[in-house]
This record gives sequence, C-alpha cells and structure tokens, in this order.
Amino acid sequence: TSFLSSQHKSSKREWKPLEDHSCTDAPWLLLFIIFCIGMGFICGFSIATGAAARLLSGYDSYGNICGQKNVKVEGIINSGLDLTHKKYVFFLDPCNIDLVHQRIKSLALCVSACPSKELKTLTDIQKFAETNGSNLCSYELQPSEYTTDPRAAKLCPKYPVPESAPIPFFHRCAPVNISCYAKFAEALITFVSDSSVLHRLISGVMTSKEIIMGLCLLSLVLSMILMVIIRYISRVLVWILTILVILGSLGGTGVLWWLYAKQRMSASAVETQIAKDNLQALLIYAISATVFTVILFLIMLIMRKRVALTIALFHVAGKVFIHLPLLVFQPFWTFFVLILFWTYWITVLLFLGTTGSPVPNEEGFVEFRMVGPLKYMWWYHVVGLIWISEFILACQQMTVAGAVVTYYFTREKRNLPFMPILASVNRLVCYHLGTVAKGSFIITLVKIPRMILMYIHTQLKGKENACARCMLKACICCLWCLEKCLTYLNQNAYTATAINSTNFCTSAKDAFVILVENALRVAAINTVGDFMLFLGKVLIVCSTGLAGIMLLNYQRDYTIWVLPLIIVCLFAFLVAHCFLSIYEMVVDVLFLCFAIDTKYNDGSPGREFYMDKVLMEFVENSRKSIKEAGRGGGAEGRELKPMVGADEE
Repeated sequence: TSFLSSQHKSSKREWKPLEDHSCTDAPWLLLFIIFCIGMGFICGFSIATGAAARLLSGYDSYGNICGQKNVKVEGIINSGLDLTHKKYVFFLDPCNIDLVHQRIKSLALCVSACPSKELKTLTDIQKFAETNGSNLCSYELQPSEYTTDPRAAKLCPKYPVPESAPIPFFHRCAPVNISCYAKFAEALITFVSDSSVLHRLISGVMTSKEIIMGLCLLSLVLSMILMVIIRYISRVLVWILTILVILGSLGGTGVLWWLYAKQRMSASAVETQIAKDNLQALLIYAISATVFTVILFLIMLIMRKRVALTIALFHVAGKVFIHLPLLVFQPFWTFFVLILFWTYWITVLLFLGTTGSPVPNEEGFVEFRMVGPLKYMWWYHVVGLIWISEFILACQQMTVAGAVVTYYFTREKRNLPFMPILASVNRLVCYHLGTVAKGSFIITLVKIPRMILMYIHTQLKGKENACARCMLKACICCLWCLEKCLTYLNQNAYTATAINSTNFCTSAKDAFVILVENALRVAAINTVGDFMLFLGKVLIVCSTGLAGIMLLNYQRDYTIWVLPLIIVCLFAFLVAHCFLSIYEMVVDVLFLCFAIDTKYNDGSPGREFYMDKVLMEFVENSRKSIKEAGRGGGAEGRELKPMVGADEE
C-alpha cells in the first residue's frame, strides 16, 4: 500500500513556478494563423473585385464607378460610361433615407461638382450645369432639356436642392445643413422633440469642450491614484460594506415587522378580506426577511476571516503596481490594438457591402451581390470579429498573469527582470499564443449562439408567444452565465499556464481544482472584492462629477450643461472600469498564486513560502485561530518563514 501511495504521489504532477518554458497548444496557433489568413483573403478579394474603388470613389445607380472609365453591364442602360471628370456621387433626393435597410432611397449620379448653394428651381439647376459643367439630372438629359423635357420631374433632383459639400476621402455630396436628416435623427434620438433643446445641448458641449477634456483627464489621474492607494483604504471599504449590509437587512426586517404589527392592530377593528390578505402577505414578507437576515449573518460570520484575505490581497496588489508600474498602461495598449482591429474590420465590412457581381434590381438599377459560397464570407468575417477581439483581450490577461506570477514567485524582489511586463509579453509571443487562441475560441463558441438567439429575439419581437419569448430569454441568460464562468476559468487557466507552462486543458483543470478547494475564499473575493472595486468606480465618478458641477457652474456662455456632465461621468466610469478591471485581474492572479503556495509549501526548510509579508500574517493568524480552537496540531502551528525581501515594503 505504501508503495502504491508513493507511486501515486510521484506520478502526480507538481507545480514548478517559472522553472521551464515550452510551447503550448501549437496546433491552435496554427489554426488561428490559418483563420487570420482567411480574413486577409476576404479583404484581398473585396479589393481585387473593385469593392475598395466603389467604396472610396463611389458609384452611381447604373454601376459606374465615378472618376474612371467603366465596363458595360449587360441589360443596364447608362452603364459603361467614361466618368473620368465626374468624381463625386450626387443623390437626387439625399434626405430620403430607408431606416430599415440603412440606405438612401434615391437615384445616384456621378457629377463633376457638388452644388455649392441652394438651387430652388429647375432653372437654377440648369444654370448651375451650364456654369459649372456639373449635370445634376440623369445622363440621358442634356442641360438644355431640363426645363422643357417632361421626364425632368423624375430624372432631375427634388428641389429645392440643398447646398452640398463632398465628404472627405469618400467623394459623396452630402447636404451642409443636416436638418433634412431630422426624420433619421428622430429615430435615433427619441428623447429630444424640440430642435431648440437639441441645439442648446450641442452648443453646451461645444462651448465647454475644454472643461470636458480637462475633467476626462482628471478621471484618468484619479483612476491611476486609486489603483495605488486602494490597498490603504481597502479595510475602510470593507467596513462600509459590512455596515451597509447590516443596517439594510436589519432595517428592512424591522420595518416589515413594524408594518405587520400596525396592520394587525388596525385589522382587529375592520375585518375585511383585503385586510386579511394584506396582513398575511406582510407576515410572509417579514418571516422571509428574517430568515434571509439570519442566513446573511451566518454567511458573514463564516466568511469574516476570508474577508481578511481579500483585504490582504488588495494590499499586495497595490505593491504589485508599485513594482510593475507598466501594468497601469495595459488598458491603453489593449484599447489601441482593439481600435486598430475594429477600424480594419469595419473597413473590410464596407468593402463587402460593395463587392460582388452587378445585378439589376426591381427598379432597373444596379446592386452588387455575392452569389454562391462567397455570400457566406459575411459570417466568416463576423466570427473573425469575435474571435480576434477575444484573442486580443486574452493576450492582455496572459500578459498581466505572466507579470504578476513573476513578481509573486521571485523571492528576492531585487532580482525581478528589468521590465517584467515586457518579459511576460516575450514569453507570450514565444510560447503561449496557442493557449490564448484556444481559450478565446472557446469564448467565441459561446458568444456566437447567444448573439444568434438575441438576433432572433429582436426579429420576432411582438410576433412570438409568451412561452417562446420566455424560453429564448432563458437560453440567452444561461449562455451569458456560461460565458462569464468560462471567462473567469480562462483567466485562471492563463495564470496556471504562466506558472507551469502547461497547455490550456491541463491548466484549466489544475486551476479548477484549486478554485474548488478554495470555494469559500473565491466567493469572498468575488463578492467583497467586486463591491470594493464598485465603490472605487463610484468614488471616481462622483469626484469627477462634483468637479464638473463646480467648474460648469461658473460658465455663463450656454444654457444647458447637463449633457457635458453626462459625457464626463460616462467617460469617468469607463476609465475607472478599465483600470479597476486590471486591478481585479491582478487580485485574481495573486489569489491563485497564494492558493498554490499554501497547498504545496508549509514554511518548513526547503518548502518556504513565496508570499508577501501581509499574506504571511494572514496565514499566521489563521493557524493561530485553528490551534486555539483545538483543531490544529504541531504541524499546523509551525512558524512560517517569510520570503526574502518581504519586509522591504
């Protein structure tokens, strides 16, 4: 038996932090590269088929690209024209917008110049054509026929023709006065019914743009400061949480019992069925609130020591940001890369909207449609948006995990790499891109069905029965919960990969075992810790909003500054969320490192802890309380040996 147990122990893989590095999930990296090549093929195909030229130069309703010679399209009149000198697309009725199909329902022509002033009659349109050489009516009409030909009513623009100017880089004539888009704007902004209110709101934003930029910068600075000082105020935030929970639960329960007693005294005088029902309902509510309060207090009693671990982890996380200051800038780099990718993705999406073969529509004009298997490139492109976006976010998680793991498992802090973040990026690129690709693909597999169900739900709104609607919402909710759970497990799997350089499945399994063994601690960190970070976000938003109120109150150049204040507060919350999400990520990585440290080390010679002094004190206090309760032995009370350099802070 002893031989079998020793053999089992030797076969069990142990955690060996930062001892060796090897490539993980290489086939998944190859699959991801092939997928990205496919994304590049879509871009190249759309450019090769003329979609880029049609998007940038514009094309008319007959399939002619403006500013160049064109090839005749069979069955389409006015196609194949030489429009070398007509470089701008002009819409005969630019304000006729189809909100359902998101397009302008108007005949489009290529013209040599956009109307630089309002043209009120056909005579004005004729004079503009004769003066500027820009024919605003269809190609089959000559300028001399504008006022005499009866077809001019359909083939000439709807007048008055608004003053227009070409859109930079896209060669489309757009009305200078956007008031003609009132119907379109009304569909987007339903809360503004008075144009004067909208005008005052916009003028308020424009006149206070310097203050808005300053307040946005203030929220950025406050977020950075909070990430450093939160370790000193974490205990205060926990006390605030505890007091609010106690007061709220006791107050709610007390009010319910008081209302029940008051109703019972008054019900004795008036015996009605309604009074009896109300009294019974209040009794049920009061009993339920009492049971909830008792359970809540028991949970807080059980988890009170684990809250101390949350405080200790927040304290150590603050030290991590002092030793690894480049962590603060991770949201910037991630956001910058995402913006670059999204810009590329939207550009290719616009290319796809104008790619394909010219096909006559029911009105006799040309539309470009993809036929055969090529029409499914849209789906491939959408999957690419989700997978590559998740890949970029996962790279950030792996980078942060690698840097924090290096910090935690380096006993002598003086021996840290010159830039642990760059060292983590180097390890990611050299060894772990396949793991990141696999983890992000799993999230993509969950997101796609959820997005499809959400699309079906919006399309069937008002048509399906209540049962179908309920089932759809339940499925969407379940997929959302599964996505959140997988995201959390993925993050811990990346940490395990950074520690042991194992593949994704092995890392996920190892991390899951550690998390299950520390389920109560995980619950404490994810409840108390999240609430602390939420309070930090509220603090930043309130501070920025208060500064905004004080600054905007002294301005007298505009009437409404509600919109500038809303913009500032939203930006402050977004910035705080980005920065404190990094903080939350660091805390989660530290917790997994701490759990592994306490599982495989006990402080004895040769098995010294890696943990920080603050975490060491937490373990010491826990063991002392266990020993005093009579549940520990000699091994449990053994003195812990801190890591070298832990007292530096």
